[in-house]
Amino acid sequence: MMGERQSHVNSLFLNEESSKRLRMGGRGQRFRHAWEKRAARARKQVYAVTRESVRIFFQRHLFVLLTICSVLLGIMLAMALRPYRMTYRQVKYFSFPGELLMRMLQMLVLPLIVSSLITGMASLDGRASGKMGMRAVVYYMLTTVIAVFIGIFMVLIIHPGKGGKGQAQSEGKMEQVHATDAFMDLIRNMFPPNLVEACFKQYKTQYTIRVVNRTFVPAGSTAAPLLPHPPHNGSSSSPLPLPENSTGIWHNVTQALGSLPEVLSYEEVVPVPGSVNGVNALGLVVFSICFGLVIGSMKQKGQALREFFDCLNDAILRMVAVIIWYAPIGILFLIAGKILEMEDIAVMGGQLGMYTLTVIVGLLIHGLCVLPLIYFIVTHKNPWLFVAGLLQALVTALGTSSSSATLPVTFRCLEENIGVDKRVTRFVLPVGATINMDGTALYEALAAIFIAQVNNYELDFGQIITISITATAASIGAAGIPQAGLVTMVIVLTSVGLPTEDITLIMAVDWFLDRLRTTVNVLGDSLGAGVVEHLSRHELESQDAENSNSITEENEKPYHLIYQENETHKHLNSETVM
Repeated sequence: MMGERQSHVNSLFLNEESSKRLRMGGRGQRFRHAWEKRAARARKQVYAVTRESVRIFFQRHLFVLLTICSVLLGIMLAMALRPYRMTYRQVKYFSFPGELLMRMLQMLVLPLIVSSLITGMASLDGRASGKMGMRAVVYYMLTTVIAVFIGIFMVLIIHPGKGGKGQAQSEGKMEQVHATDAFMDLIRNMFPPNLVEACFKQYKTQYTIRVVNRTFVPAGSTAAPLLPHPPHNGSSSSPLPLPENSTGIWHNVTQALGSLPEVLSYEEVVPVPGSVNGVNALGLVVFSICFGLVIGSMKQKGQALREFFDCLNDAILRMVAVIIWYAPIGILFLIAGKILEMEDIAVMGGQLGMYTLTVIVGLLIHGLCVLPLIYFIVTHKNPWLFVAGLLQALVTALGTSSSSATLPVTFRCLEENIGVDKRVTRFVLPVGATINMDGTALYEALAAIFIAQVNNYELDFGQIITISITATAASIGAAGIPQAGLVTMVIVLTSVGLPTEDITLIMAVDWFLDRLRTTVNVLGDSLGAGVVEHLSRHELESQDAENSNSITEENEKPYHLIYQENETHKHLNSETVM
């Protein structure tokens, strides 16, 4: 007994001595001690690996592994089939399983956006939702501006457009869009006149040519008066005598002819109302936010509607859990079909190769350095653990190239894998998938300056600032659909007078870069949900406390009612007895 007590005292003394040495030692010694401690923990975990733990690991991460394998298999399958030079019809038939995946996911997007936003806003009080919305908007604007400046910095440093237009080849045609009309369409789509039509159509300004006739009356005539000349018959004869006041008559006639009105005709391009197929996500987001706030302010009266949309949201997420197992097959055929559609892989070399490399490096810096750093600075948590729970959504975004189609998977990852509060995800994710496009903003700014370099067009500092502001604003209006950035990039090029038809120079590689920037968009939305949840934790905790108090009061209410009913019943019985 005395020996055990002595050994315990000795161990305490040794621990105290080691802690003193660590305090007296430098920062390097403390770092070394922490590293050794972590290495010992990792060694213990490796020794603790058993067949059961391996089976549990594969069972838990089966979907992620299948999806990654489907991406690799899709690339290998496409490379194996390219020598057969399949026709466009055959490639479309081959890509049919991937098309089915896109249609399944897009089928769930509309009810998911509406139900999640309404339930998310209805579950928050006005003050909490206002603070949460402000934090989300500040995060979106900060990350988008940083992404734009990263794109501008990379394209100015690498300079992929040197060499002029000789090496670049155009593909396809681009529709002309006026920047003013595009921004006005963005505001118009925020307030759709018909909610049913907003589910499948967006407002888009169309252009027609109108012939305008203008009557022009000259202010005065400077023509000299016409005087009659006698005919010359070859003989020198004396001029004919003119009548009196003939000069005045001819002057009046000439003046009258000169003042006749002239009709000028010219063609004018006139904007007219139009529409394009596609979900008006921005209008539905605005309506759902307002509707959810109104339901939340109705308290008990709006409880039925709140429960309805809450059940709808849960039902959609359960459907996602079923459909998601088809995703690896669909992603395999989507990627293989896109590679087979490329006429010549050699276009990835030269100027387009340097351009592609520049975009990839910019997206990697933003996605792997800037966004995790912002998350770490705000939350003081390991961002890579957060990103590891998002692998399903990131690989789905890489395969579908649509942040809206990836939204159901993103909900599932954040709520089930990472455990983010549902009140946060139901507000931040739908709004982020609609207006937060970090990868698109970086891509548009970089592509605009690349096109200027190809045309040997020197941009001054003011034009670069204009590109940065326009790319930030245009990325907000980019729909969460494949290759929507090409359309909004017309606005960026128009703002600095660059030729919009040169967008066709980068179409050959846009299908590939679109997948990468969509992945960055989804990563930015998801990390934003984690940041907003951390900043809003006090409001959420206080609201949980209020809800628990209200539930306690509701549970106590029936007791008092029953007591009052019993008292009334006794009183009636006593009256009857009397």
